[in-house]
Amino acid sequence: LSKQCMPNVPELFCSLQIFLMALSFAYFAKALSGSYMKSTITQLERRFDIPSYLIGVVDGSFEIGNLLVIAFVSYFGAKMHRPKIIGAGCLLMAIGTFLIAMPHFLIGRYKFESAIGSSLNSSNTFSPCSLHHGEDASGCEKEAGLSTWIYVFLGNMLRGIGETPIQPLGISYVDDFALEENAAFYIGCVQTISIIGPVFGFLLGSLCAGIFVDVGFVEMDSVTITPADSRWVGAWWLGYLIAGIISLLSAVPFWFLPKSLPDPRKRRNSKSSPEQSRFIKQSAAGHKYIVEEPVSFSEMAKDFIPSLKGLLGNPIYFLYLCITIVQFNSLIGMVTYKPKYIEQHYGQSTSKANFIIGAINIPAVALGIFSGAARFALGTSVLGFVISLTFFAMGCENSKVAGLTISYEGYHISYFEKTLSAGCNSDCFCSVKHWDPVCGSNGITYISPCLAGCKTSRGSGKSTVRAFCICGNISAVLGECQKREDCDKIFPYFLALSVISSFVISLGGTPGYILLIRCIKPELKSLALGFHTLITRTLAGIPAPIYFGALIDATCLKWGSKKCGGRGACRIYDTNAYRIVYLGLTLGLRTFSYFFCVIVYNLLKKQCREESQSSLAKGGSEAESLRKDDGASFTSDNLIYETDCYSEKETCL
Repeated sequence: LSKQCMPNVPELFCSLQIFLMALSFAYFAKALSGSYMKSTITQLERRFDIPSYLIGVVDGSFEIGNLLVIAFVSYFGAKMHRPKIIGAGCLLMAIGTFLIAMPHFLIGRYKFESAIGSSLNSSNTFSPCSLHHGEDASGCEKEAGLSTWIYVFLGNMLRGIGETPIQPLGISYVDDFALEENAAFYIGCVQTISIIGPVFGFLLGSLCAGIFVDVGFVEMDSVTITPADSRWVGAWWLGYLIAGIISLLSAVPFWFLPKSLPDPRKRRNSKSSPEQSRFIKQSAAGHKYIVEEPVSFSEMAKDFIPSLKGLLGNPIYFLYLCITIVQFNSLIGMVTYKPKYIEQHYGQSTSKANFIIGAINIPAVALGIFSGAARFALGTSVLGFVISLTFFAMGCENSKVAGLTISYEGYHISYFEKTLSAGCNSDCFCSVKHWDPVCGSNGITYISPCLAGCKTSRGSGKSTVRAFCICGNISAVLGECQKREDCDKIFPYFLALSVISSFVISLGGTPGYILLIRCIKPELKSLALGFHTLITRTLAGIPAPIYFGALIDATCLKWGSKKCGGRGACRIYDTNAYRIVYLGLTLGLRTFSYFFCVIVYNLLKKQCREESQSSLAKGGSEAESLRKDDGASFTSDNLIYETDCYSEKETCL
């Protein structure tokens, strides 16, 4: 054992338990930074004034970085020093996370869109209706040259490259040096701990979203918007600094771990749960890949294509790829825009939406994965799907916005007949491009105080009040009207069913990994896991946020306007159309994946029957001798074999 350790390193580091602790922390670090990225989607849209489809491209850059190297890392890394490669990946992941936060320190202070500019901070009485609302072109040249979201794109790509070796090399290392009966439990524990990462990631996102982006650099009394405002941007950069430090710390222990561990004692061929049973009946050592002496790069490259062909020639593996590609499209699109869905549909702030997901939804998923039973995986997936269908019925009416969703007289209007100007504000010559909403005492939101026909304004900061507003004979306060009684009643039911469906669906989370490493040759485990991740990232991780975002953009009712002109981030959506697009895509893709599940089920059923018949035929020639030794052993052994075979069929699904 000591010979496998680095010089002057305690033998304690040469144990599988230490590797499991290090791998769990690395999983935690990558999950935290990844979930924090999801929690900042809305913040990044607003800060860089980009639409949802473009933020989907930024989010997908993680998968782009991942797919650039994952096939090679998974194949060649399995033949090298796996712990050190994982450690180097964690280091790159930390650098990429720090790079994402860099734009905050390169660009100026955040200047949110306002129709009346700095006048808001004045305590003098003035008339919003009489202000000049021409476009301010100052600073346009400087602003037009800044595409600082590119730093976020590149940093997220580097984070994806760094994350690459953690899963395939880590899981294969555990399976190589763990006892058969413990491997599934260890992998399940690592996955469960990795779910804790998103809990902290979204909670960190909730905390940072409630802090103004330029906190410490501006006088907070001069900020006239609140976290509930669609123009609010939280301190998104702060969480990336914290996540980067955690990723950096996760790299340390892997540099002290050995390339290989002592062979575990022979795996017992005993009755075990479906999660622990082997898919292909081989010898006890057949599932282990013993690391051979170092070979040249050219020799490894020569075997790469044949190994890949053999992998894709496995029908179980190929069909499993098809299932996960479709389901990952649904999952990634749903997770990426779920905080935004809660914000836009149920009128919650970004901070509260992130808190709800981190404190309620993610723990339900973690509990489901940890307590999951393979034989119920397909059933729980379908049950979770049925529960999710009820979300269609939990819709909210659009916010009452004059000229967008209702007329100035309070009547519902068609979205194709948007009229932001009306007789009551016609003499104000208002700009219809700006978004600086005020809430009237009549419960209607007006896009700007000018469009509300407000004649006077008094106060400063958040306490500014518009008075004598001609449209509706009202007074108005800053911000959108937040009171939506129908949503307040429905939202708790949505949360409860969301938690239940997340828990039920995640019950079948672990068996997929067991299937992957049991239905292929031992030496191809790392390649199988790596290629599986590569394909799902390429065909799901990259496109899903983009086309989900593009379709969500199509439901926008009012776009913000950039300082130099042009379309900025969306300010308000058609909630009904948003619900149909978001839920329709999520559940439609999951429905399509079940067709592949049926094919896999039938294929496994046929394969298990053939293997069982083959075993019976082979055992028939030895039946006489077996009866002499133990008359019942032949029958019982084959019954056990057949039972295990069908248990493994259930493991796939």
